[in-house]
Amino acid sequence: MRSLVFLLEEPSAQDALEGFLPHIVPDNVNVKYLVFEGKQDLERRMTRTMKAWQQPNTRFIVLRDQDSGDCAVIKAGLLARCREAGRASEAIVRIACHELEAWFVGDWASVGKAFDNPKLARLQQKSIYRDNPDRLSNPVAELRKHIPHYQKRDGARRVGPYLRKENNVSRSFQVFVEAILRSLAEE
Repeated sequence: MRSLVFLLEEPSAQDALEGFLPHIVPDNVNVKYLVFEGKQDLERRMTRTMKAWQQPNTRFIVLRDQDSGDCAVIKAGLLARCREAGRASEAIVRIACHELEAWFVGDWASVGKAFDNPKLARLQQKSIYRDNPDRLSNPVAELRKHIPHYQKRDGARRVGPYLRKENNVSRSFQVFVEAILRSLAEE
């Protein structure tokens, strides 16, 4: 059986992916989540974790928020850790720009469904969300403007099942999904 192993910096990423991935990953692919305690923990432990992995037919997908860092520098550092583990050919590194929640702001219709508020879908027409949600430095704050009780894990659990590639304008979400689909097609 083939496996996709996601190395994630925080539990909310797992929450979102558990809702979304069943829509694109076939049942014959085993999905595992390795959740670290923040980006520093991810970066400190990922090489050792990947090096020690024994299961054959595994593809590693490293997902980390950009936050305020330089996307190219972050990605290069993570790729270097994959090479150090001897897994560069089996690894995909993707950066959520600036945060995972930009993926949610890239699809307000899904957020509206998740929070049982269809009016939220209209926000997609605003240029701040329509043109490039990945540019938002604090997408969580944007979500809280419209959903005052928004919490990261609860929001990820709610929104994840509604996310779809064809409805989302977040470029980092599109690139992430394309990488998974390409990986699945290769095997």
